[in-house]
Amino acid sequence: MASLRISLGYEVEVRGRTRDVERRAFENTLAQAELADELGYEAAWLVEHHFTRGFSHSSAPDLVLAAVSQRTRNLRLGLGVVLLPFQPPVRTAERVATLDVLSGGRVEFGTGRGASPLEYQTFQRPFEQSRRIWEESLDAVLEIWRADGDPVTLDSPYFQVPGVSVLPRPVQDPHPPVWVASTSLEGYLAAARRGHHLLGMTMLKGLDDVAEDIAAYRRRLAESGFDPDSRRVALMVPWHVAPTRDEALETAADAVLWYIRRQINLVTPPGYYDARHATHRVLGQLAAGMPPEEALDVLREHHMVVIDDAAGSREAVRRIAEAGATDLLLQAQVGGLAHEHVCNCLKLFRQEVAPS
Repeated sequence: MASLRISLGYEVEVRGRTRDVERRAFENTLAQAELADELGYEAAWLVEHHFTRGFSHSSAPDLVLAAVSQRTRNLRLGLGVVLLPFQPPVRTAERVATLDVLSGGRVEFGTGRGASPLEYQTFQRPFEQSRRIWEESLDAVLEIWRADGDPVTLDSPYFQVPGVSVLPRPVQDPHPPVWVASTSLEGYLAAARRGHHLLGMTMLKGLDDVAEDIAAYRRRLAESGFDPDSRRVALMVPWHVAPTRDEALETAADAVLWYIRRQINLVTPPGYYDARHATHRVLGQLAAGMPPEEALDVLREHHMVVIDDAAGSREAVRRIAEAGATDLLLQAQVGGLAHEHVCNCLKLFRQEVAPS
């Protein structure tokens, strides 16, 4: 457990439709990041989503993390993830490098292609070509950074870089650590072939199936010429710890179920089947449709969420480390949970579950 790095993960959910509720969600995120820095958490990761009212208002994570960078000293800043197909690689390279400069070299560069056809429609990108756009965009961003300020010329069907110097350069040389986010085995293997760190979650398949995919990711790393022990695997899990299990459930059950049902409906809409087991609907989708108590039992049993006391949380941390994770991203601010409860969770986790 000592080797498992503990970070925070944020969707910036907003339960309510007023501007004031939305504003407070961002204020709470910044305050929690400051607390996390004081408590010795590793990083704060923010997703990028668009057009998802309530579920996630984190459409500009680099701006939020820029604010976090000025309020913290040690907390690393995770872009979890930049949706590369939706902006030119030059802009990605500029903005991420600027954040790295402002933070003194604390950026973790998570990348992904997104899963929303609506986002692709709005940004006028071909959804059926999303993997190729992501791959070419990521290659371009890394080439720009490795050029170290020298002019770069690139020509792709999706973008052009006409012999320009792209500045500023990131503080981390040659660039921030690169992560790939995925919910499928195919995505895990794509990350391994390129030697990138992996961002995953347990809320779709459950921990046992995710552990199998992590093992396959590590095997593919070795086959591709990379040292598996040098690559990190982070799992994001909705989590609430309280002095007793009953108190944890009373405080967080409604918020977690509210979030899970919105997450599942976005990531696995009706009719979706897991790519590896085409005849079976994914576990998370099944759980989301159950009555509340039954749903919580399934979600907790498979470590898709953790709502427990300190002892139960310690056991969950042990299981996640056994599954092959090197990093745990606590989704402590989940489903509009009150700021006070989130802060209490962060403190108790550091005091009794995984002391820094």
